[in-house]
Amino acid sequence: MTALADWNQLPAPEALSPLLACCGSRAFADALVSARPFADMDTLLAAADKIWWSLGESDWLEAFACHPRIGESATNASHQFSAWSTEEQSKARTPVSSVLDSISAKNREYEARHGFIYIVCASGKSADELLAILERRIGNPTDQEIREAAEQQRQITHIRIRKWLTQ
Repeated sequence: MTALADWNQLPAPEALSPLLACCGSRAFADALVSARPFADMDTLLAAADKIWWSLGESDWLEAFACHPRIGESATNASHQFSAWSTEEQSKARTPVSSVLDSISAKNREYEARHGFIYIVCASGKSADELLAILERRIGNPTDQEIREAAEQQRQITHIRIRKWLTQ
């Protein structure tokens, strides 16, 4: 059997855990578990998108709160979530300290302005790229920025679902 077929068969409480490692929104995980079974990855990801965009801001903020700040270590997350965050941010952890210091300062400024942490799909991006994106997005109106952060979370969730079901 495939990992997806195995997951389709799990009791709901057991099926929630891997989803919460992919996206920290409980409403998202509950809805996706309830929508099972899925025939294939594409069907699962399409359902994930539909559910994600049907959620409210409080559900998105719950997911955002599970992330470490860009350039920082994941300390409050599950082991799998922490490992994935570290891998996704790996290119961001190798720059000179001045770039990391700038990211850290801008992270605090972003959070103070918008009320939630800066969420970006960091996979494959260097620290310089992540800083440039942060500097571009920090001045956005908060209502625009929460939708952008939700889109970034959607992309992160896709990456994590694929990792989880293909490892």
